[in-house]
Amino acid sequence: MTAQQLLDGHIFLIDKPLDWTSFQAVNKLKYLLRQKFDLPKKFKIGHAGTLDPKATGLLIICTGKFTKKIPEIQDAPKEYIAEIKLGAQTESFDTEKPEILHTDISHLSHEKITEAIQTFIGEIEQAPPIFSAIKIDGERAYNIARSGETVEMKKRKTTIHYIENIEIEMPIVRFTVGCSKGTYIRSLAHDIGQKLQVGAYLTKLRRTKIGDFNVENAMKIEDLSSNIGEIHAGFS
Repeated sequence: MTAQQLLDGHIFLIDKPLDWTSFQAVNKLKYLLRQKFDLPKKFKIGHAGTLDPKATGLLIICTGKFTKKIPEIQDAPKEYIAEIKLGAQTESFDTEKPEILHTDISHLSHEKITEAIQTFIGEIEQAPPIFSAIKIDGERAYNIARSGETVEMKKRKTTIHYIENIEIEMPIVRFTVGCSKGTYIRSLAHDIGQKLQVGAYLTKLRRTKIGDFNVENAMKIEDLSSNIGEIHAGFS
């Protein structure tokens, strides 16, 4: 790989670790590439779809002229492995905020939980979490929420293509979900809890696929420094 090849365009698959922002992952790769290949400061690089800090998994990073491919990649369907906890809620719909509103779940059967989850397959409307990167009047929603102001999130249409591999170990439920662009799995977890009238929030999330790209082919952040010359293989 050469500097010119990076400028012409490459696609890198990164397995983002827990508690890293997508921005941090991009900056890490950019720093390593600039160090090794003496790239200009204005070297183009960007990710094709934000992954929350509390989520792990596939993050696609494009360089050079391939940054023009970002909208196309972002439009591709996604797949996640999700874990939710029933009987409690959080303001962020995930583990960023502490549990609130605990509810008894002893009356719930596995059959009832499965049936409730499957009602979300198809086109649905969901409100994004208030702790999200969506802009409201030019300001990120999470900044408004963290300042203590009230945030009103408008519902939007999205599509759940499938939910499968449902495993239930009360109060934890795990499943694989395929969905369209713009779907918030945190909101799906919250909505499942509301459907069951017990509350729920997302405890773990891993993105496994974006279109034809699979996390099985991704490089871990901790391995970037020693393998920076090889991680492009197969993704040019």
